[in-house]
Amino acid sequence: MPIASLSVRPLVLVVALSALVSGGCSLSARSGRGDITGSVRTGPYSEQAARSEIEGLASRYRSSPTDTGNAIRYARALRATGQSAQAVAVLERTAIREPGNPVLMGEFGRALADVGRHDQALQVLGRAHRADQPDWRIVNVQASIYDQMGRPQEAQALYTDALKIAPGEPSILSNLGLSYALSRQLPQAEQALRQAAAHPQADKRVRQNLALVVGLQGRFAEAEEIARKDLPPAEAEQNVAYLRSMVTQQNSWAQIRQSERRGQAQRPAGQTPVAAPSAPRS
Repeated sequence: MPIASLSVRPLVLVVALSALVSGGCSLSARSGRGDITGSVRTGPYSEQAARSEIEGLASRYRSSPTDTGNAIRYARALRATGQSAQAVAVLERTAIREPGNPVLMGEFGRALADVGRHDQALQVLGRAHRADQPDWRIVNVQASIYDQMGRPQEAQALYTDALKIAPGEPSILSNLGLSYALSRQLPQAEQALRQAAAHPQADKRVRQNLALVVGLQGRFAEAEEIARKDLPPAEAEQNVAYLRSMVTQQNSWAQIRQSERRGQAQRPAGQTPVAAPSAPRS
């Protein structure tokens, strides 16, 4: 990581998946504003809104397949409704016709990341980014893809580059925090997530990721206090109780990875977990 409600079992998925894409994320341990701008995406597109528009967009796409703007909107609606493979097909066809359109290529790169075509996504996103007009949102998504590929050092270097463009941006900081958590650098993860959570535009997903990282360090009372800011007391207590049981076991990190894999296998194709990362995150 676009976790809406941080229930017990999905809790362990936040570290590995919540916006580290996009991706999503939107990457995002996202601030809720979308991990990508107009260069890739204009912002969050709710499933409800997408479903209300998708039929009309599909009809226009069939009648006017060369309308790039409509193709982009149609692809966004497809992704928002879990149809990322179809979104890739729409954007791939459009990109053949307009390979120099940075907005289109950014959208295409995000869709490719959704379906796990990471190397191709990085190539396409590279064509969407201009050195003379740096876009932190694209760099943020590129970093989240490296995290998904298991290359955290490269991801963290890119998050740092993105922060140079947009200092203090909570979606970048949140993705960076989750990247540190994935590489078991929990103090660094906490520092980045605290910075993100302190931002006035940060939402509850960032705070819940902070609660997770604090809890993974064994500070359960503090983690529950953070979680209670957004969750009902019983749910916050349940989450922290589960964290406590995980952390007290020697193989807790192995359990996180195993839970991550189970979560990926159980999600419908192209659908990212409801989460704040991210992004990083898309």
